Amino acid sequence: MLSTFQYPKFDYVRPPEIAEGRDGHCPVVIVGAGPVGLSAAIDLAQQGLRVLLLDNDDTVSIGSRGVCYAKRTLEVLDRLGCAEEMVQKGVSWNVGRTFFREEEVFNFNLCPEPDHHRPGMINLQQYYLEDDLIKRARLLPNLEIRFRNNVIGVTPDAEQATLRVETPDGAYTLSADWLIVADGARSPIRTMLGLDIDGKIFMDRFLIADVVMKADFPTERWFWFDPPFHRNQSVLLHRQADNVFRIDFQLGWNADPEEEKKPENVIPRIKAMLGDDREFELEWVSVYTFQCRRMNRFNHGRVLFVGDAAHQVSPFGARGANSGIQDTDNLVWKLKLVMDGKAPATLLDTYSDERCYAADENIMNSTRSTDFITPKSAVSKTFRNAVLGLAEQFPFARALVNSGRLSVPSFLADSRLNTADSDVFAGNMIPGAPMDDAPIATADGTQWLLGAVGNRFQLLHYVPDAGALDAASAQALRGLIDAPIAVEAIVVAERGTAPAGLTTLIDAKGRVRERYDLREGTSYLVRPDQHVAARWRALDLAQVRAAVARATCNA
Repeated sequence: MLSTFQYPKFDYVRPPEIAEGRDGHCPVVIVGAGPVGLSAAIDLAQQGLRVLLLDNDDTVSIGSRGVCYAKRTLEVLDRLGCAEEMVQKGVSWNVGRTFFREEEVFNFNLCPEPDHHRPGMINLQQYYLEDDLIKRARLLPNLEIRFRNNVIGVTPDAEQATLRVETPDGAYTLSADWLIVADGARSPIRTMLGLDIDGKIFMDRFLIADVVMKADFPTERWFWFDPPFHRNQSVLLHRQADNVFRIDFQLGWNADPEEEKKPENVIPRIKAMLGDDREFELEWVSVYTFQCRRMNRFNHGRVLFVGDAAHQVSPFGARGANSGIQDTDNLVWKLKLVMDGKAPATLLDTYSDERCYAADENIMNSTRSTDFITPKSAVSKTFRNAVLGLAEQFPFARALVNSGRLSVPSFLADSRLNTADSDVFAGNMIPGAPMDDAPIATADGTQWLLGAVGNRFQLLHYVPDAGALDAASAQALRGLIDAPIAVEAIVVAERGTAPAGLTTLIDAKGRVRERYDLREGTSYLVRPDQHVAARWRALDLAQVRAAVARATCNA
């Protein structure tokens, strides 16, 4: 086991279905208590739904596995009530550096703008992330987690999905109105249902070595092409919590995984990199290959696939868990509206459409990174090395360097849930965009824009002085809460307090106005997952209601 982390062992509890000799039912059943399944369960439970989460194990993930969690993922986890602990424990970073042989040739900053709450990335071992998510989940009374409950059969029909679940006390039957599948890349449930997943496996192998050592390396991502300590291959270095450093060594396709994992073969590689004088302790070693593939659709009637069960990418770019948690962010609000009878089931088709688009974007970027890092021919390698050699002096070459385009949220610009602009705007906050954060002040002490939005439809309406909002606009904004799908009105202002019944958000540094190109009367309709749905230069109640109907497939 690990020297820096003690694995919890979660209790198995005899299910009531076995104790009482009956079948069970829960409105939503989720299979898989990894980061994605836990995020889905917490999100649904926070919104008042009863949720049952099944997992075939009784602890968190073995080995550090996932390492990097992106700014957008942290913003989702903030909404779930557990990001702060992760940020405090993890290693925050924004800068990545790329080296060719002995020279730095390229660097980037994931968060070059000031005044954002969360960093571009944190590095945190996956077992810490899961442990924090489980602690959060256990605070929610309508969320039950059953460990050592292994799903061995699934039978879906038009009204529900029926599961057969194996436990140490025998098997039982459980039905669900909706089944969310988060059981990982090999997804037994996907196999049980005979569903497709298409893509390709890349012909290369990488060694992961997590080592414990004291080093004053900057909290940055370092990537080497053809370094003197590992010629003709690449190496990646990340610092994690507890003075654990993740080192990835490219090995080549012909490497023997079992031989490469042996300490007598790993330690010389690390010493060649760090020097003989650096003391370190091996924490975790594994060898992996990688693949890029996805299902054709993520929703199949009453069965919904998320995370690695739906799509997989190579680890360069930190797109695995980040993308999976963003799947749940997209899915949960739509499922809640469908279950509440406020939206048709076709809204779930847009979950698949939007997240398939995001998966394709991730696969494209991941494939390009992999092709650059592991050239498939001598000609490709010559081109790659020429680009790296030119990158130190020439900006055009820097744009071609690809050591892993890092995870960013998708701009869903072509989503059918958007209402197209009818007015002219500047900036990036187009319909379909994930919202930019900014510092604010509110009566309840909220300090960040994304801390004030989410989980429901909201309309941000800008006026310089909230206290001077005209009576007609105030009445119109109050009326939105009584719409078939309620919309919370928020007045964004530089000063003042809005009339009774309206929330006031003070743009403390002018960043909201700047990032959203706000002028007096500008309004933004934002979705429960903090994506822009529509925007206008003037408030029109009919337009807002039409945009909400479009964003919920009620149009």
